[in-house]
Amino acid sequence: MNAIRKMAVTALAMILAGGLFGAANAQEAAKQEPAKQEAPKYTMAEYNTYKAAADEKNPAQQVKLLDDFVQRYPSSTLLQYAYQNYYQSYAAQKNNAKAIEYADKLVALKDKAEAGIRYQAYYARAFLFLQMDVTKDPNAAQLGGAARDAAIAGLAAMPDFKKPEGVDEKTYADTKKQHEMTFDYTAASGAGLAKDYATAVQYYKATLVLTPGADVTWYRLGVTYLAMDPSKAVDGFWALAHAVSLKGQSAERIKTSLRRQLGNYQQATCEPLMDAEMNELIALAGSSPERPASYTLPSATDLSEALKTMTILTVITDLKAGGDKAKLTWLAACGQEFPDVTTKFFEAAASEDKVALKVAFVSNQAEYDAATTPNMEVTVTGQPEATRLEKDSAPRFTGKLTGYDPEPAFLLHWTDAKVKAEDIPAAKKAAPAKKAPAKKAPAKKAAAKKKAS
Repeated sequence: MNAIRKMAVTALAMILAGGLFGAANAQEAAKQEPAKQEAPKYTMAEYNTYKAAADEKNPAQQVKLLDDFVQRYPSSTLLQYAYQNYYQSYAAQKNNAKAIEYADKLVALKDKAEAGIRYQAYYARAFLFLQMDVTKDPNAAQLGGAARDAAIAGLAAMPDFKKPEGVDEKTYADTKKQHEMTFDYTAASGAGLAKDYATAVQYYKATLVLTPGADVTWYRLGVTYLAMDPSKAVDGFWALAHAVSLKGQSAERIKTSLRRQLGNYQQATCEPLMDAEMNELIALAGSSPERPASYTLPSATDLSEALKTMTILTVITDLKAGGDKAKLTWLAACGQEFPDVTTKFFEAAASEDKVALKVAFVSNQAEYDAATTPNMEVTVTGQPEATRLEKDSAPRFTGKLTGYDPEPAFLLHWTDAKVKAEDIPAAKKAAPAKKAPAKKAPAKKAAAKKKAS
């Protein structure tokens, strides 16, 4: 929208100043003396009253003079010019709602107003609506619908925007492009407020044909897809991701929105996996603004259905097979806690308060007998006695599945695990210490013989 606003501001300034490239406007047409026109359709008093209003430079005072003119001459043929002055004056006072009201009155005159002046009113209305924030207005849907309809009518009226003499073709073509973008974006924005999402998508796409690098427009398109019922969520995520890939000023804000919307859509439990999924999506959407038909994203419902019949055996089977099934399975399984996983134990390594176990998943005796290498690494926390597990034992554990290495070195990674207490051997009792042999007391020396006297 910022690009549209910048490109349109010059043309709008010309409208508010009284015309488009010198096209017929209220004051210039009315300045002509009635005596010089063929069969004037207004009286001299009528003309002078209007001219006094048209010549007034103070916008607020001009509105008062126009009110006086309209009250005295409610059916005047000069109303088209008065209404043009009205919306110019209100726009100058930044009262866009009133400016739009009088642009609508001018358009409603239909054939009683010149085609070029009606077109100016359509364009001014569209542009002024884009400057307003009516999202919190209780009549937002009605206001949006009216803006949509007027903008579409303005597009249809574009043939009435003729190239004036003295204006080169490039300037004329550039201005027409500015107007078309403004009409398209206004139609899309208004349709979105009116919850007419199909029309909003149509005109956001039309805008993007003219401004393919407008990241905010891509963002609006994505949000509109997501709002549709039924939702076109995958198209919405693709549009948001493409907006991020453009690396504009709003890229980080849009990326945050994409991550939040993706989280709401999938409700997956593995944060790092979702971040990786989002980054992959941004990379893919950056290479093409159009989503390939083959690209899909599983929803929370898809993940919930996958979990209903999921076991460690089906997880391993699906992950080894690869493809879309593997992606769905891993997105559903990652971050989930699985109870009582049966294994064949190979080795353990202790580190601080953690014990890393290398085990193989087994579901029956044949698998146990066939297992020769580990396919799971299990991090046990707060259970140092797990180091007492013996090679080739069959411990069970409950833990959270958090990662995996694909084939050919397939390995599942688990965290926050606890081994079944009854599967851990009891600590061996220390052998009693051998008693040292008792020392014999030294023999008492015989009492010294008394010396012979």
